[in-house]
Amino acid sequence: MIKTNITSRHFKAHDTLTDYLVQEINSLEKYQVNIIHADAILFFEKATNSVKICEIIVKLKEKTLTAKESSDDFVKSIDKAVQKIQTQLLKHKDKTTDRKGAKALKQ
Repeated sequence: MIKTNITSRHFKAHDTLTDYLVQEINSLEKYQVNIIHADAILFFEKATNSVKICEIIVKLKEKTLTAKESSDDFVKSIDKAVQKIQTQLLKHKDKTTDRKGAKALKQ
C-alpha cells in the first residue's frame, strides 16, 4: 500500500473519485517496490472551460517522477497520468537493472 496524499483544488472530490485514484496509484506497486509515497493533485484549468487536470508525483528512493494530464473528465486524466508514470517506472527499472536481472552497479 502506497502512502497517497490527494489534493483537490477549488472543489471537494467525491469519495468514488478518491478511491479510484488510490486504487490506480496502488497498482503501480507491481512496477516498482521502492515507491515511498505519491501525491495527486486534481484541479480545473478554468471553471467555464471545464478542463480537468490530474497531476501525479511519485517519490522513489532516489528519484521523483511526475506526470500531468488534462481532459474533459477526471477519470480520463487519472488514467493518462497513471499510464505516464507506469512508463517512467519501467524505464527507471530498466536503467537500474542489468540484463540478468541484478541491480546495475553505479560508477
